[in-house]
Amino acid sequence: MSTTAPGPALVADIGGTNTRVALADGAILRADTVKKFRNADHGSLDEVLRLYLAEQGQPECSGACVALAGPVRNGVGGLTNLDWRMDEALLTAATGAPRVALLNDLVAQGYALPHMDPNLIRPIVTRPAVADTETCLMIGLGTGFNAASVLHAPGGRLVTPSEAGHSNLPVRTDQELRLCRFVETAHGFPAVEDVLSGRGLERVYTFLGPTPDQTPRLSAAEVMAAAEAGERQALDALELFVGMLGTVAGNLSLIHLPFGGVYLVGGVARHIAPYLGPMGFAEAFANKGRFADFMRDFPIWLVEDDFAALIGCASYLQERGAA
Repeated sequence: MSTTAPGPALVADIGGTNTRVALADGAILRADTVKKFRNADHGSLDEVLRLYLAEQGQPECSGACVALAGPVRNGVGGLTNLDWRMDEALLTAATGAPRVALLNDLVAQGYALPHMDPNLIRPIVTRPAVADTETCLMIGLGTGFNAASVLHAPGGRLVTPSEAGHSNLPVRTDQELRLCRFVETAHGFPAVEDVLSGRGLERVYTFLGPTPDQTPRLSAAEVMAAAEAGERQALDALELFVGMLGTVAGNLSLIHLPFGGVYLVGGVARHIAPYLGPMGFAEAFANKGRFADFMRDFPIWLVEDDFAALIGCASYLQERGAA
């Protein structure tokens, strides 16, 4: 293992729309160094990182870790919704850090769990207290959808990546079957992310209109504003969205058995949170026939910390002696 250089770690979180960058000491972010960049304003990740480090006075970084909304394999990452090339060699060249890492963003969220402010974790469905060593499940809703399981092993935490957002949508009702057929026109395949994401909410709203050609094309933010104003179509879209989320989260929980808790993260999760209770999220989550009682063993939480992925990157580096 190489000797760690002095100085802070550089951490970054790349979403489909924005990239957040910060410096960290151990697992603690330097709050005054957190900065957000619009991806559309920049041509590459290394451009963003070099600009950020110049603004921070070119600190000597002890490590660098980047979380991205896409798959990572053998030190190479690709964003599902952004055409940027990313690999560990690029991180080394851009930051000069002796140790670098790329993580899927939900994996980073998993590493953040022990270090997040408990005041920014809100209960959605409460259960009896659980042991710290129980498995947890992170479910992210934002520009896309994904999930990651947080396991506790003798050597420390292990957070397993996935691309759960690109699995098939579940179908329970005639309406959900029609929705699947509607959204599959986008990519020829009805994926979970085609409904359970910001763009997915837009599609659900359009699907529920008189006809797709006549329905106004609203952004996710506009759909939320319409729901707050009491518009029936927007409220119906949220109810269908919340029910589908409950079903998918329940399916993932049966696969991963997260007795330590299911954690909903991401901007869309935070925005729809007020509708989860009234629109039957818990009921859809537990609607597993003879396993309905079993489903009630999983506590469900909402993560309100917008910088959790950055904290997770810092924690990952710290655990591996790179910060």
